[in-house]
Amino acid sequence: MTDAHSSAGEIVWRPTPECVQRSHLRRFMEQHNITTYAELQQRSTQDVAWFTDAVLKYLDIRFQAPYTQVVDLSPGIQRPLWCVEGQLNIAYNCVDKWLEQPASRDRAALVWEGEEGTTRSLTYGELAAEVNRCANALRSLGLGKGDGIGLHMPMTLEICIAALAIAKIGGVILPLFSGYGAAAISSRLSDARAKALFTADGLFRRGQIVPLKPVADQVISDVSTLKHLIVLNRCGNAISMRPGRDFWWHELIPKQPSAATLESTSAEDVLMIIYTSGTTGRPKGAVHTHCSFPVKAAQDMAFGTDVQAGDVIYWMTDMGWMMGPWVVFGAALLGGTCFVYDGAPDFPGPDRLWALVERHRISVLGVSPTLIRSLVAHGEKPVRRHDLSSLRAFGSTGEPWNPDPWMWLFEVVGQRRLPIINYSGGTEIAGGILMGNPLLPLKPTAFSAPCPGMAADVVDPEGRSVRRQVGELVIRAPWIGMTRGFWKDEQRYLDTYWSRFENVWVHGDWASVDEDGLWYILGRSDDTIKVAGKRIGPAEVESVLVNHSAVSEAAAVGVPHEIKGSEIVCFCVLAPGFTGSDALRTELRAKVAAEMGKPLQPGDIRFVSDLPKTRNAKVMRRVIRSAYLGLEPGDTSSLVNPEAVDQIRKAR
Repeated sequence: MTDAHSSAGEIVWRPTPECVQRSHLRRFMEQHNITTYAELQQRSTQDVAWFTDAVLKYLDIRFQAPYTQVVDLSPGIQRPLWCVEGQLNIAYNCVDKWLEQPASRDRAALVWEGEEGTTRSLTYGELAAEVNRCANALRSLGLGKGDGIGLHMPMTLEICIAALAIAKIGGVILPLFSGYGAAAISSRLSDARAKALFTADGLFRRGQIVPLKPVADQVISDVSTLKHLIVLNRCGNAISMRPGRDFWWHELIPKQPSAATLESTSAEDVLMIIYTSGTTGRPKGAVHTHCSFPVKAAQDMAFGTDVQAGDVIYWMTDMGWMMGPWVVFGAALLGGTCFVYDGAPDFPGPDRLWALVERHRISVLGVSPTLIRSLVAHGEKPVRRHDLSSLRAFGSTGEPWNPDPWMWLFEVVGQRRLPIINYSGGTEIAGGILMGNPLLPLKPTAFSAPCPGMAADVVDPEGRSVRRQVGELVIRAPWIGMTRGFWKDEQRYLDTYWSRFENVWVHGDWASVDEDGLWYILGRSDDTIKVAGKRIGPAEVESVLVNHSAVSEAAAVGVPHEIKGSEIVCFCVLAPGFTGSDALRTELRAKVAAEMGKPLQPGDIRFVSDLPKTRNAKVMRRVIRSAYLGLEPGDTSSLVNPEAVDQIRKAR
C-alpha cells in the first residue's frame, strides 16, 4: 500500500534557533561531539551500552551502589539485564536529591486543580515530607519491599504521593484506571497478589459525584490477599468504613513522621506492573523496574518535549494509563512541575482546558486527537478567551491524527509557532518508539524520527526494510525502558513481540517513512482492512470522513464479504446540529469513494453517539468490529464508555 501522507505532506514547522539552543537534545549531543540527529540515532542504536550509560549520567540518576555493567545481552535480546549489580531506588532521584539545594527544594513539584475549582501545590521540599509520611504509614500497616499496592483514585496530589511512597518502601505500584469496575480491578490485583489499595470516597465528573469506595469494598471481598484500604476524602459523599481494615488518608498519614528511610532496592527490582488490555479477555501485566520505566520516561520528556527544571507539564491522562506514571516520574526526575487536573476537560465550558493553561502557566500540554476533534466543534472563541503565551509545545499520544484537527491545533491554538510533539510507543515500551523533538522539522500528523536509542524500522511481510510504503513497525535493538516481560506469563510476552521475526520486536502498528524521512503511524496492524487485495489503514478512511463538516469522529473496520474478502464499515459520531439520514450516509460513502477509490467505498455507514474508547483516547476498533459482528468483544475493562459497545450492537 502506498503511503497517502508522503505525497501531500509539507513541512509546516521548523525549530527556531532559540528552540534549538535551549534544548536538552542539543546539550546532550554537544557533550558527546555529535553534530546531527542522524548521527545520534545511528550511534545510540548501534552502541546501546554507550547510549544508556550516557543517558543515565545526563539525567543524573544516582545509584545507591554503582552498576558494574550497563547492559548484559548474554541472556538474549528478549531478556537483557540492565544496570548489573546496581542498587537504585528511583524515589531518591524523584524527590530526595532535590532537597540538596534551596532553589530546587523550593521549586513547585506538583500543582493540582479539581473540577470544582480548588487548587493546591507542593514544592519538592513539601513533597518529600508528604512522601515520607505516606511511606511511614504504609510500613505501619506491615507493608514493605515487594508488596503490591494498588492505586484506584482520582487524579489528585495524593495519588502522586502514594506512587512515590510505594517506590520508597520498595513496594510494587499497581496503577488502575479510575473508571474501572470491581471485576476489572479484582482480576488485576489478584494476579499481582496485592496487599493494599489506595482509593477515595468518590470523584467529580461534570459536576456529579462518581462513588469509588463501594467499588473498593467489592474488590477487597474478591481478592484474598488484599487486607487494607486507604481512603482519600475527595468528595465528601457518604461511605462505609470498616475499622481495622479501612483507613482515612487524613487520619492515618499526616500524623506520621516527615522523615523516612529509603528502602535498598536493586536497579532491576520490580517497581510497577501496568496492566494493558489483551485481545483474549485476559489483561497483560507489563513489568517495569526502578531503572526501566522512569528512566525512559525522563529521557523522552527531556529529548522530545524538552521539559526543563521549572517547566510545567500537563498531560491529560489517568494514572491507570501509561501516561499517568510517565508524567509523574518524568517530571520529577527532570525537576519539572507536574500539573494534575481531576475533572472533565470541557466542564463547565469548552474553554476549561485553555483556562487551565492560562491559570497555571503550563509549558507543555499533552492532548489526544480525540479531545481536539471534540473541541474543534466549539470553534475558536473558547481558545481566544485565554492567554496561552506560556505554551512552548504540545504533546500528543493515544492514536493517529487526522490532518484537519492537527492543523486546527497547530494554527488556531498554537498560532503556527508551537510544535506538536507526536509520541507513539506503549506501556511495554515505557514511552515512545517515535517522537517529535526540538531539532527536526514537522509535517502534519507526522513524527520527526524514532526516539534516540530506539532502533525502529518499517518492514514488509518478509521482514525486509521498506520506505515510502506501509509496513510493520519493528524494533531491532533493546532499550532500557523495555518491559521485563508479562507478570507470570513469560511465553505470552515472547509470543506477542518476538515470535514473528528472529530477534526483532514487532510492535503491532502499521507505519511508514516518507521521502523526507518523517514517520507516520497508520493504526494497529491487526486493524488493517484488506478489500479485494488492497490493504487500507483505518485511519486513512477515518480522515476522509472527519473532513466532512457533519462528522466529528469516525471509526472504520473491516467485516467479512463474500466476494471482496472484507469490506469497510464505518461508524460516525456527528457534529452538533447534524442528524443521521440516508442522504448523509450516501454522501459520505461517495466522499470516501471519491478520495480513496471506488473499490474502497464503505459497504455501510452507521451513525452512533459515541465510539468505544480507552481513557487515553484510543478508539477500540477490535471491540467495534466484534460487537458489530455479534462476537464476544474480549476484554472491555479498559473502556471509559462501555455503553458505546451496545450502540454498535444495535447499529447492526
